[in-house]
Amino acid sequence: MIGQTPVCAHCGETMLRMSIPPEGGYDSTFLFVCFNEDCSYYVDGWSWMFEKYHARVSYRYRIDPATGGEGPLAVWSPAALRDLIIPQER
Repeated sequence: MIGQTPVCAHCGETMLRMSIPPEGGYDSTFLFVCFNEDCSYYVDGWSWMFEKYHARVSYRYRIDPATGGEGPLAVWSPAALRDLIIPQER
């Protein structure tokens, strides 16, 4: 289980919490996700997905705080999933 907010393994930016619905298939109620538009994982994902699958999608780096599992989270536009960002507590 992850206690502190992690940083992205690809760009070093602080990751944000994103809510997920119960049917999302995760044990957590949220994921840590890198929403940095300049992250190499996200930027390079557009061309990689098009070259391999002819799909105009990319992915963002995500970590499941319950399991520590990490990997891609598919996105279909720069704005995709941003409405699920959980505001930071002050």
